[in-house]
Amino acid sequence: MILGIMQPYFLPYIGYFSLIRYSDQWIVFDTVQYIRHGWINRNRILKPEDGWQYIVVPLKNHSNRAQIKDLEISSTQDWKGKILRQVEHYKKTAPFYEEADRLLQEWLYIEEESISRYNALLMKKICDYLDIPFRFAFFSEMKLDLGTIREPQEWALRISEKLSAEEYVNPPGGMEFFDRERFKNTGIKLTFLRNRLKPYNQKRKSFEPGLSILDVLLFNAKEQIREMIDDYELL
Repeated sequence: MILGIMQPYFLPYIGYFSLIRYSDQWIVFDTVQYIRHGWINRNRILKPEDGWQYIVVPLKNHSNRAQIKDLEISSTQDWKGKILRQVEHYKKTAPFYEEADRLLQEWLYIEEESISRYNALLMKKICDYLDIPFRFAFFSEMKLDLGTIREPQEWALRISEKLSAEEYVNPPGGMEFFDRERFKNTGIKLTFLRNRLKPYNQKRKSFEPGLSILDVLLFNAKEQIREMIDDYELL
């Protein structure tokens, strides 16, 4: 079994889906502390003219030390309608606007207060649309006894051991935290996956890389997106 473990991001970039595609089992890592200005409740799409803008899911008030699993979505504003309006400018340039807008209107209106569960269910719907298997579990519900964790890589190592994973896959951004030999000594292959993130036609003078999967859906057909997801290298 190949195991992937990531925090639950909101409409993440395409590389996130490459990790899901490569994995057999996915752990929604929702017991870590929420960090403001991350990707749990926001992501990026194009602005009407140049550059990019954030799309944001508002959260209810919470403590500075709140874990992701305890965060709830605020319903005091029409944030779903705002995101749909932010996407409207794509209608002028994006060839798959009608299809993406239809899907987004279905996906955004999932009835779920937990941001962790909401994001996971959102990713499940996207994966279903792209015909990508997404077998996932919430770490907070797994009740695994991992013992004392002394350094960041031990989360992945201990979880992989408990679930009898043969391989653990991680994005390349965490390479400095991991010791391949330590994983190898426990019988687990450590793999880093990097999506090549090749530019696609955004109908702009310059390409804005690493935007939300939503931008990819607006400019590319399903078959093209699957090819982009599978365009990665293992490190």
